Amino acid sequence: MNIPFVSFKPLEKELDKDLRSVFERVYNRSWYIGGEEDAKFEDEFAKYCNRKYCVGVGNGLDSLFLALKALGIKKGDQVIVPSNTFIATALAVSYVGATPVFVEPDIRTFNIDPTKIESAITNKTKAIMPVHLYGQSCDIDLIMKIAQKHDLFVIEDCAQAHGAKYKGKVIGSFGDAAGFSFYPGKNLGALGDAGATVTNDKSLAEKVRALGNYGSDYKYHHIYQGNNSRLDELQAAFLAAKLPLLDKVNENRRETAHKYLEGMTNPEIILPYVPDYAEPVWHVFAVRCDRRDDLETYLNKNGISTNKHYPIPIHLQECYKDLGFKEGDFPIAEEISRTELSLPMYYGMTDDEIQCVIDRVNEFR
Repeated sequence: MNIPFVSFKPLEKELDKDLRSVFERVYNRSWYIGGEEDAKFEDEFAKYCNRKYCVGVGNGLDSLFLALKALGIKKGDQVIVPSNTFIATALAVSYVGATPVFVEPDIRTFNIDPTKIESAITNKTKAIMPVHLYGQSCDIDLIMKIAQKHDLFVIEDCAQAHGAKYKGKVIGSFGDAAGFSFYPGKNLGALGDAGATVTNDKSLAEKVRALGNYGSDYKYHHIYQGNNSRLDELQAAFLAAKLPLLDKVNENRRETAHKYLEGMTNPEIILPYVPDYAEPVWHVFAVRCDRRDDLETYLNKNGISTNKHYPIPIHLQECYKDLGFKEGDFPIAEEISRTELSLPMYYGMTDDEIQCVIDRVNEFR
């Protein structure tokens, strides 16, 4: 049996008529930027996130970058980010001229460890950008308390956690702003690149929108040196068609994760840990293994596709060599990079496919 790491086919089959209808509607209207479809999706997604405002942007990276820029983060400032995350989190900080300050994760959850944040705060620190990695919420209450104590902004990176909850409350509803990616592989994915920034602050939302529209608040009137990052009508319409199914998609992924957690018993495999406060949506099912590369080879040879998140930590990437870090500076992030392997996880996996993954993992020696 060949099992892909991710497949869009089950959901696309379910939504085929709706998505084709969406295309025809947008195409026939001949309005492709900043129209009714965008406004509709923004309103619906803001409500889903329990936020007042949503601004559609071009991609997930821009959802963070524009939020930072709108908050006035600039050159000379510092922003605390996890040492274990996708590079977009750090790039958003770099794009505004600020410096990303890495803080180690809790190795059990992969998410930033709040107990390590305060020691990283300096008089240059302006914000904390926690990431709800792999679809599991970080311990956001503790992070918010630290931010309030030190008068810092909080921008949640929710790129992988659409619909995840913390103590029953949807993530993205805690910080000053939150950024989402709708890259096709996300739990809520467009049919191309797309993103959104959500917030309860009207002036912040207006500034994010203007910054993503060449710094313009109305046509040919530019109040900021802005960028071009807007959610187009077609992607907004696709997302609006998919949004009503998001909870169903997430529940299906939870069921698959539950079967994995119950069925995998190989002592060489460290399974994901879920704290009591978290209700994950399992964008990624990440295990750890000291012989990760051997496990990967074994599974791939047996028809099971896998992925590694992320094999080179940010502080050791070539593009951040100017920060002066070396191997050993962030040992927990490095340990995760060395041992993490992501198993197949997508909406519509069959029981046979799930059991096949479980069996092959348990047979690994």
